[in-house]
Amino acid sequence: MNKKIDIKIGIIALIIIVAALSRLLPHPYNFTPIGAMGLFGAAYFSQRYLAFLVPFAAMWVSDLILNNVVYAKMYPEFYTGFQWWGSAPVYFSFALIVLLGFVLLRKVRLVTVAASSISASVLFFLITNFSVWLNNPIFPQNAVGLMSSYAAGLPFFWNTVAGDLFYCGVLFGAFELAKARFPKLQRA
Repeated sequence: MNKKIDIKIGIIALIIIVAALSRLLPHPYNFTPIGAMGLFGAAYFSQRYLAFLVPFAAMWVSDLILNNVVYAKMYPEFYTGFQWWGSAPVYFSFALIVLLGFVLLRKVRLVTVAASSISASVLFFLITNFSVWLNNPIFPQNAVGLMSSYAAGLPFFWNTVAGDLFYCGVLFGAFELAKARFPKLQRA
């Protein structure tokens, strides 16, 4: 592996790590870089395993801190003991978002990034709210209950869309600016 590739991988990983750490800053619910991290990794890592590994590792570390430091103090009734993992539906959604990025972001352009970002938000919303419906006895296990779960999640959905669009702009924009400034980061 030559230095050109090492530098590029390092810059992409650094951008993802900084994005994951931004989850520790105060923010509205669901206004996070999760979808953007998955799409960004899928778009720029030439080795597909890195597109999964780096964003997943960054999200897992930020989840460890959030669940065991931040949320444990905010919601002690829900967080007892050390939490090793976040929500399985969130990680499943995240994996599908990376796959979505492989398909939609073969060419990074404003339109494809925006469409991918919105698609990632919809995918995340559908999967995580389906899981809430499936696992929460407050929602009847029928079509009405499912629609109620989706309706209850709508305020969070709009924050997810805004967060994904914002962070996609930041992550993709930062890397495109870095590529313009440092030609060694251009794709081979």
